[in-house]
Amino acid sequence: MTKVIFVACLFFPVLLFAQAKKPQPKARAKTGSLTTVSIDRGKTVYSQFCLSCHQADGSGVPNMNPPLIKTKWVLGPKTVLIQQVLKGSQGKVEIDGDTFHNTMPAQAQLTDQQIADVLSFVRNSFGNKASMVTPAEVKVVRAKTK
Repeated sequence: MTKVIFVACLFFPVLLFAQAKKPQPKARAKTGSLTTVSIDRGKTVYSQFCLSCHQADGSGVPNMNPPLIKTKWVLGPKTVLIQQVLKGSQGKVEIDGDTFHNTMPAQAQLTDQQIADVLSFVRNSFGNKASMVTPAEVKVVRAKTK
């Protein structure tokens, strides 16, 4: 019996040491953060109002509807992008050397939150990485464009 206790005493510290050295699971990224929630809502708005012209991958339609992939319109000043959604556009538009002719209907019926969400989605999808758009920013631009 003493041999068993002796052997157990020898191996107990080894077991504790091995247990302490086990890799700990990495902390998970927060899900449900305001950024993630906004982008998820924006994806829904995009699917309903933008996808048919700008396509699921943001590539647009050549000569008709511009792409949303790493263009100065998407990654540039937020106010320009917000105005585009609020007012739409007619006639030809040149983006990064390509000309597009299709009319973009105004989407002023969308709430400030919906516009902020969809633009945050676009600015952070299709290979884009840009700051989020806030409802407050949309509200300021909307007040100036009436």
